[in-house]
Amino acid sequence: MTDGSRDRKVRGAQIRSSREDKRKRRSTTRHDKELDRLTKPTTATTEPEPDSHLEETFIPDEQPFVETESVRRIKTRTQRWLAADRPVHLVGPTGCGKTSLAMHIARQRDRPVVWINGDADLTTSDLIGEYAETERVSERDKYIHNVMKSKDIVRDRWVDNPLTLAVREGATLVYNEFSRTKPAANNVLLSVFEEGVLELPGRRGEDRYVDVHPEFRAVLTSNSVEYAGVHEPQDALLDRLVGIYMDFYDRETEREIVRSHVSDVANDDIAYVVELVGQLRDRLDIDVGTRAAIMAAEGVAVTDAPDDEALVEVLVDVLASKLPDYEAVKDLRSQVANVVSDTEGDLS
Repeated sequence: MTDGSRDRKVRGAQIRSSREDKRKRRSTTRHDKELDRLTKPTTATTEPEPDSHLEETFIPDEQPFVETESVRRIKTRTQRWLAADRPVHLVGPTGCGKTSLAMHIARQRDRPVVWINGDADLTTSDLIGEYAETERVSERDKYIHNVMKSKDIVRDRWVDNPLTLAVREGATLVYNEFSRTKPAANNVLLSVFEEGVLELPGRRGEDRYVDVHPEFRAVLTSNSVEYAGVHEPQDALLDRLVGIYMDFYDRETEREIVRSHVSDVANDDIAYVVELVGQLRDRLDIDVGTRAAIMAAEGVAVTDAPDDEALVEVLVDVLASKLPDYEAVKDLRSQVANVVSDTEGDLS
């Protein structure tokens, strides 16, 4: 036998041995796969659920904020109670700056901010969430050779709404026009403010309850109860709120606020407009807020060579939307003309 044949015989033995090893490995692999199939019969693929939808919530744009001594006093009182972990209820007439103050304080906490705007159609589900989406789960079984098992499952998916997001993530909740929501919808706030737990009606088991994050805080704003469309909140809820009543700011503060919004009007003209608005506030039976002064200054800014007649028109246009009919507007025009005539000052 030649050396070459011995080499071939050895190679042949090595080949036979290699085939045996391969058969053993295949057998072991099939056994392992079968065990795996029995313990994990299917694999499911679903869309990953995001940790938080806070980035999707609507937050009003930041507005210029003016701090005078009178503003600072209310701000300090509000921050004091938030530091004590008490929800604050800012109450006052339309246009007195409640919402601007609430948003400014919320942003200064350096926590996420969640915004809710109350209205008569708001429900508990709008606050906390509901089964509002469906998701499709696809299951595939590929562990048996030449066999493919497949099924699709469609199920309801819970979607958190603003209150639940705020409670879960430790955000600062700004609930604007809180008292325009019907009291029954706001009942969910009772356990949040008292027991530190939010209950989610409709969910089951442990998912029904959400522990309130220790950094969660709430600032609610409302008009006084005599305003149209305002509901009187239940005593049980009011008992858990700290109430801070606000009124219109002093003239100095209003001038600074108007100046921060309207930069292309002379300071003397802003002071004159603010004084006129303040005089109208004292004489008229409607609320004339700081917002009216801002709008009037904007009207003056786009008027060429404004005189008293133009100023009367601007003020009437700003306030006319609060009146019920044309006769009331005619009476308003007469009163505005008298105030402009009686108030010392002129537009430059």
